[in-house]
Amino acid sequence: MATNADKKLVRSKSGLRIVATSEDGRSPFELYEPPWVPDKECHECMKCSTRFDFMKRRHHCRRCGKCFCDKCCTIKIALPRMCFVDPVRVCDTCAAVTRKENEFFDKHLKTLTNGADFFLSGSTIEENNEELFFCKISQDQRTLQFEGEHRKHEPVELSKVDSVQILTSSADDQALTLEEASPIAIGLSIKYKDRQSDQQFLRMSITNLPNKKASQLWTAAMQKGARMLYESKSSETT
Repeated sequence: MATNADKKLVRSKSGLRIVATSEDGRSPFELYEPPWVPDKECHECMKCSTRFDFMKRRHHCRRCGKCFCDKCCTIKIALPRMCFVDPVRVCDTCAAVTRKENEFFDKHLKTLTNGADFFLSGSTIEENNEELFFCKISQDQRTLQFEGEHRKHEPVELSKVDSVQILTSSADDQALTLEEASPIAIGLSIKYKDRQSDQQFLRMSITNLPNKKASQLWTAAMQKGARMLYESKSSETT
């Protein structure tokens, strides 16, 4: 887990941020601070098209870097994905997205770090053999960890996860037709690269668990987290 010694305080034109001292210490959910659209290239609000002049000032959204008038960029909100110390100004669109992200950090990330039970199978486990593991995300948010009764599974680095697929099954309610049946999560499948950069996969099943509630909540939280992992990876290349 990262300590205060692994962090540093930096100031940018967007505000104060507490960031990792090296790339190895970054959370895989973190977003890089976007470049601002240069003032000389932005003559009007990028939402309502209001022209900027001496009275109508331009404001930059700290999450997307685009240029807006005061009316379209008036909200100040906490932005933990970019490690800002204080609430920062964001546009209306980014405010809605950020509220959902903050719900993940405030609620769902705690579910993931608390962990849940799953039956594991996959390329790193003997064929036709499922083993019960307690699965959780590490406190530094960097790895997916597994603890079994008889052995441990090598942690999976979240930054090396290529895909997360939710496995579903139709509801068994006889009152519903097949067309009406809603899907029920029975686990998830993860594709990732190991330390040797070889492609691996894990299937995490909750089908045979006597108490599925905690594992279902963990699966739902991981689905939300996966979307953020993909976005963070995308921001690294832009």
